[in-house]
Amino acid sequence: MLEIWTSLIPILLADMLNPVLFAFMVYAAGSDRPVLNSSIMLVGHTAAYLSVGIALSFGMEGISERLANPKQIDFIVELVIGVVLLWVAYRSRGAENKEPEESAPRMTTAGAFGMGVTINFIGIPFAVPYFAALSQILKSDPSFLEALLLLIGYNLIYALPFTIVPVLIAIMGERGRPILKRINTVLDRVSGFLMPIILALVALALIADAVVYFRTGESLF
Repeated sequence: MLEIWTSLIPILLADMLNPVLFAFMVYAAGSDRPVLNSSIMLVGHTAAYLSVGIALSFGMEGISERLANPKQIDFIVELVIGVVLLWVAYRSRGAENKEPEESAPRMTTAGAFGMGVTINFIGIPFAVPYFAALSQILKSDPSFLEALLLLIGYNLIYALPFTIVPVLIAIMGERGRPILKRINTVLDRVSGFLMPIILALVALALIADAVVYFRTGESLF
């Protein structure tokens, strides 16, 4: 199943450009327990993302099983996702992300976890790269265990860059907060520039793959 990562990695890179999650983790880093709360927020977000991925995978697989040709429906789903991604890429040009308030919150562990879950569920309708990743995983016709391991691997890699928030605060304390705010500003600008480009490239690749399949019966990936 290693070869599937050639198609998952570009999607994952687009998915990682999430300045909203990073901004809220910086917000949690300003709480009374900065390392714990920012870490728990990331755990909540990752747990929710993985749960949604598993639930959607079962739903997509169920749709496939009810149709005569499950392979064909996988490519139909891929084509639809590609078109939606292209639209999202167009709409996301120059988009600005709203940051949480600057005031340091008093936050419980349960509240941090719940906020991470909430951020994830609010963003799910716009998480088109994740749908694209699920489509690629299901299209590879994996066993249940293989699909689960791929989803877990995807979500762990996704979460990895965001661990810089609790790690930096643990090492530098309050001196790390200005650095995190600068990173957040840069991430916001980079995502605003790169996100539409990456989404458009992924969308064109998915559309091309689906079109080639319908014309030749063979997949590009």
